[in-house]
Amino acid sequence: MKKATTLHFYSPDTSNKPDVWLAEEGISAGFPSPADDFKEVRISLDKAVVKNKAATFYARVAGQSMVGAGLDDGDLLVIDRSLEPKDGKIAVCFVDGEFTVKRLKVAKDCVWLMPENEDYKPLQVTEENELIIWGIVTHVLKAV
Repeated sequence: MKKATTLHFYSPDTSNKPDVWLAEEGISAGFPSPADDFKEVRISLDKAVVKNKAATFYARVAGQSMVGAGLDDGDLLVIDRSLEPKDGKIAVCFVDGEFTVKRLKVAKDCVWLMPENEDYKPLQVTEENELIIWGIVTHVLKAV
């Protein structure tokens, strides 16, 4: 397995709550709708992606192990520590002293941390490993 890269964590800054414009009807990926040209409302990104302020953190993706799940190097993850870890969820895990982000695969007698890139191998978590499921990824914010 390739060595994990350190994740950098951030807490939501709720002291400055700038709103941004939201095209309420969505943005057409087909033909534009002239009737909706000027229909806009304000939205707070924190309010849109944060469900539990006290348990929510952000972290930047470092590496390529989850590109198949749409998590690219440099993306900003929204992580909720209050959510229950479940099979199939993408989780930020602390394994043997290092943070990593992987998809959980819960089997009857073990847990696997599954990458979404064939260049990386799954990690079977055994009794010899220290595993803390730190939080569940709820959103991914991408730069273009």
